[in-house]
Amino acid sequence: MSAGPSRVDPRGPRFAAWVTTVVLAVVLVTGWWPLLAAQAVVFAIGAFAGLGAAPYSILYRVFVAPRLGPTDEREDTDPLRFAQGVGFGFAVVGVLGYATSLAGLGIVATAFALAAAFLNAAFGFCLGCETYLLIRRFTPTKERALR
Repeated sequence: MSAGPSRVDPRGPRFAAWVTTVVLAVVLVTGWWPLLAAQAVVFAIGAFAGLGAAPYSILYRVFVAPRLGPTDEREDTDPLRFAQGVGFGFAVVGVLGYATSLAGLGIVATAFALAAAFLNAAFGFCLGCETYLLIRRFTPTKERALR
């Protein structure tokens, strides 16, 4: 069961991407993998429990959104949840790399997650979301099979 609405204010995911960018940059600079493990938990909550339960979404709703003007713009949560799942995968690989003395693996996995988060934060381009849409476009469905 997912937490939260099926459509969200797109400023929330961009806020979350900025926080994620900072967290992942700190991990890359320090190599402190417990922080990456905490970020993996944040990704997991967003992907599996839903964006409404995600810690950065809650921060946005409580502290940021009330200070912004309202918007009619809404974004579907399915691609965002998929992107959180991809981030979770990279974070887990990064944690495993750092924790097992394979620092190179930890660095590369964290850097990929950081690049994706930064693209979303700075340019509004969600790499995981675009991947989700491509997968959906090329996945056979009953409707396409009937054509």
